[in-house]
Amino acid sequence: MKVSAVQLKVSSDESAANRLDAVRRAVTDEAARGADLVVLPEMWPVGYFAFDGYSEVAEPLQGPLASSLSATAAAAGVHLAAGSMVERDGELLYNTTLLFDRSGTLASSYRKIHLYGYGSKEQQVLTSGSDIVVADVDGVAVGLSTCYDLRFPELYRRMVDAGAEMFVVVAGWPFPRVDAWRCLARARAIENQAGFVGCNAAGSQGRSTFAGSSVAFNAWGTPLGELDDRPGVLRVDVDPAEIRAARADFPALADRRLREGT
Repeated sequence: MKVSAVQLKVSSDESAANRLDAVRRAVTDEAARGADLVVLPEMWPVGYFAFDGYSEVAEPLQGPLASSLSATAAAAGVHLAAGSMVERDGELLYNTTLLFDRSGTLASSYRKIHLYGYGSKEQQVLTSGSDIVVADVDGVAVGLSTCYDLRFPELYRRMVDAGAEMFVVVAGWPFPRVDAWRCLARARAIENQAGFVGCNAAGSQGRSTFAGSSVAFNAWGTPLGELDDRPGVLRVDVDPAEIRAARADFPALADRRLREGT
């Protein structure tokens, strides 16, 4: 599976419409390069740190943003893990990641479970999700998660128990904790013997700077690639046969003794 993680520039001085145009171009270009799955960062339409603007830009999953992304995926003929958006469901707002299939159908959506609170308003303005999401992408079981989720290993074990062979993480991870981003990403790959692709934002909003450093690992934790802090695209090949072989050759997951409910 060819995966392209688009490390999009998100900044206070650029409009959401311009970023959407950049997304359309990037998805089209990556499809032309042979990508099977294109991944976008967390909250790129508004920017993660624009908490006071969340309510204004919130849309239902059938709204114009999702419709535009659906059309983009269909036109390009790729699976699109379209980063996350502010989803409105009645009076509640969620940080929701969308996954479209090659026909543009919304195959899955994941509401961020772990909302960040340290110096952030995310917990104040959003509602936590509760459902674990593992989706089929060309025969590969892909678990979806978002940014701060990465600090909670039990989520990834539950995704593995649900069949996940690969993790896709969309993020707006800030620069001061970039070493934690790399370390936690690699740990989630190693401990779960899973492929890993993390797509982070670049750029800055107000006093906050995104770390970039989109990264990918194989099921042994071997780096497949990493970007610096500038906008760009991380292109990697994820081989599901290698993931399955790693689990068969070194069956650490089968040796688990402490499981939920035991």
